[in-house]
Amino acid sequence: MDAAKRYFRSPAAVIGLVLLLVVIAMALSAGILFPRDPLALAGRPLVWPFTNPRFPLGTDNSGRDIAAQIFYGSRISLLIGGVATAIAIAIGTLIGAFAGYYGGWVDNILMRITEAFQTLPNFVLLLVFVAVFGSTLTTVTIAIGVVCWPAPARLTRAEFLSLRNREFVQAGRTLGMRDLQLILGEILPNALPPVIVYASVLMALSILLESALAFLRLSDPNVASWGNLIGLGRDVLRVQWYVSAIPGIAILVTVLAVSLVGQGLNDALNPRLKSR
Repeated sequence: MDAAKRYFRSPAAVIGLVLLLVVIAMALSAGILFPRDPLALAGRPLVWPFTNPRFPLGTDNSGRDIAAQIFYGSRISLLIGGVATAIAIAIGTLIGAFAGYYGGWVDNILMRITEAFQTLPNFVLLLVFVAVFGSTLTTVTIAIGVVCWPAPARLTRAEFLSLRNREFVQAGRTLGMRDLQLILGEILPNALPPVIVYASVLMALSILLESALAFLRLSDPNVASWGNLIGLGRDVLRVQWYVSAIPGIAILVTVLAVSLVGQGLNDALNPRLKSR
């Protein structure tokens, strides 16, 4: 309850939550407002926004409704962002927890693996995964999650290193609790708040990575995504710039919303900020 009060005390966090709820509402209402396939031809190509009431946001190069693609694209962005973040958090938390709890050679091996993943930029490693395993929506989502786990692993490890010798952990050992019980039942719940906050960063990064792949035409072309629409508008950028600008604004608003929500969660859950 106190955390909720601290969250809603921040105007930026409230704005971010409202924007995120709007994007979620778009995703939920896409099938109701636009029952047709968003990739089906709907009218004359390259109709400018607000010139035809049938197409409030205009049409793209092929005559497809941009508004329908924006609404359906919100589903893709939220799906990829949420699932990829969950994958990255799950892998990173597991590796970071074992590295921080056991230390020694376990920590050395797991951190060397983590550093090996960090030697290449995320996007370069993502391109390798897509080139090897294909560019379907499932593959892209899993690949984004796999390349983003090192940061939460390091964060979880740092939390475990600071918590593993606390009194409540020593009491658990005295009571005969197993290592797995201590890791999952005692230490992990206390180490999760900063990881949860960082999840908002991962979600924003996942949306941007998928959009970048789609812009380069390396994502699934059979789905209506914001990145695909931006890439399509690249061919007419000088004259019909709105084709790329509208989905670009959608990505900007969504990433901004997720970032503001993450900052609000940090203010609400960070014990060092409770007294401010």
